[in-house]
Amino acid sequence: MIADFERFEPFTADPVAVLDEAGAWVAPFECDLSDATLRTMYRHLVLGRLIDERLTRLQRLGKTSFVAPSAGHEGAQVGIAHAVEVGRDWLFPYYRDTTLVAAIGWPLEKLFGQMLASKADPARGRQMPAHPGSRALNVFTVASPIASHVPPAVGTAISQKIAGRGDVTVCTFGDGATSEGDWHAGVNFAGAQGAPIVFVCENNRYAISVDLNHQTGSGGIATKARAYGMPGYLVDGMDVLACYYVMRDVIANAREGLGPALVEMAVYRYGPHSSADDDSRYRPAAEVAAWRARDPLARFRRYLEGSGLWDDDSEEALREAIKGELDEASAAAEAAGPQDVETMFDDVFAEMPPHLEQQRERFRQVRRAAGEEA
Repeated sequence: MIADFERFEPFTADPVAVLDEAGAWVAPFECDLSDATLRTMYRHLVLGRLIDERLTRLQRLGKTSFVAPSAGHEGAQVGIAHAVEVGRDWLFPYYRDTTLVAAIGWPLEKLFGQMLASKADPARGRQMPAHPGSRALNVFTVASPIASHVPPAVGTAISQKIAGRGDVTVCTFGDGATSEGDWHAGVNFAGAQGAPIVFVCENNRYAISVDLNHQTGSGGIATKARAYGMPGYLVDGMDVLACYYVMRDVIANAREGLGPALVEMAVYRYGPHSSADDDSRYRPAAEVAAWRARDPLARFRRYLEGSGLWDDDSEEALREAIKGELDEASAAAEAAGPQDVETMFDDVFAEMPPHLEQQRERFRQVRRAAGEEA
């Protein structure tokens, strides 16, 4: 059984790809995904791109304060989403994983609610925008401090190993996270303990404005796995099917008790680091244009068209349908209204202690005195 998981060699010099730039299948094995699954994967790619465009508009309109663009990362994130067992495995994402959480089924109204801090936000407006989390889907809430989620992810994986149910943790991050002490401590502990975890670096070559050459002296991220006793895989992150198949195999290995792995997905963010960043100050326009020519959506669409699964009418219908879903979800999230500040007293303790009840009542008195509802 384990031999089935050895179709990809670790530590390759060139990124793993199963589709060439023209969208032709080039892998030495056959694609075993159904036509329906392939269409769903493409739908998720387009969904992620259109969400990204919608969130940028919301920020420009002043309705949200922060956006972390994910355009260019969709292939990596959809590949991950389709490889995990949603609701069984645990995900520890980072702030750019908008497409990932949408593809695993996080309701769009909650996604927009979190960005707007409205009453549709499960986190009650206590997080920065672009910080999703879901108890129902086993998604650990995104943490702002870079790489601080890596040690908790490893702890979760070790608990999964002890439980012995074959569950797996997937932890994603950018290339900048690999410069943090938390990252090295977590990955080292996972290797030492044989934790069932897959670390995924969505390497877009820039940690804010610091390029990869100033992040590491090694030849890349995947090669760092050697030091921690685990395999490292370099994958073409603009190839959604390559991302899916590598993730499917390494997750299967982890599920079988073979320990952790590190997967580096070579991607590119087409937008700035965030809505507060001017990427033109550190990235040449020609570089951005070259990576846009490798767009994961266009590449996968060419594959579908070559397989007779897609055409212009399908594209138009899909985009129109998704636009309607986003219109409805964003409107519902906004109509839910702003969070009530009194919710700051909730979710602190399982049962509210007397002193906190007293503080809440005092707060209500102050609001009533000010003519506000309480």
